[in-house]
Amino acid sequence: MSQPSVLIISDDTDFARTVAGRWQSERHVPEITVATSDVCHSTGLFGCDLVIVGPVQIGKLDSIISAAGASRCSALVHVPDRRDGALDLRVQHPKLLIVPMHDGWAETLILVSVEALRRVEANNRAQRAERHSQACQRHAALGRYMLEMRPSINNALTSVLGNADLLLLEPGQNSGDSREQIRAIQAMALRLNEIMQRFSSLASEMRSDEKESHAETEMATGSIAAAP
Repeated sequence: MSQPSVLIISDDTDFARTVAGRWQSERHVPEITVATSDVCHSTGLFGCDLVIVGPVQIGKLDSIISAAGASRCSALVHVPDRRDGALDLRVQHPKLLIVPMHDGWAETLILVSVEALRRVEANNRAQRAERHSQACQRHAALGRYMLEMRPSINNALTSVLGNADLLLLEPGQNSGDSREQIRAIQAMALRLNEIMQRFSSLASEMRSDEKESHAETEMATGSIAAAP
């Protein structure tokens, strides 16, 4: 797991210091950036995995949470210094996690934040797996197309090689430059034919591996079914 990034936004220096200091005691410490409400927009910091919003100046909270929610930020936690308006924020931002500032709030905040980062990482892994699966599907489609087109390509190459051989057998009808060009065509056609032969060998090996894997799976399934 790569080091996650956390942005702490607060105009209360004690709040930011407490959260950052508390996180140092954890086994995995994220990359922590601290910003005030005055600079968090201009510095373009909303490109992290988690944003923690603490006490900020009056009138700036809603815009900060809206900006964080609209950014690449994957998780958002707010620690209000008072309960007023917390429920309204949750209604406006359903993904917002709220940790009330009661006794032991720092411990609760770290627990919630760690779990949020775990979910972010799990979601990122799922997205990477989906992208990898889509790429594999595209490659498989390309492979199937090549298998389907292989006979046509081989026929075309055979025709090119045959005509090149016939032209080279009639030296009197071609100039020296033309014969060199025909030999170049012949050489490239032979090269393409070699590539297609290697592709055919690879396809045969893949089919053989699939059969072996299928047979091993059937044997394993049969052994499990026969077990008392």
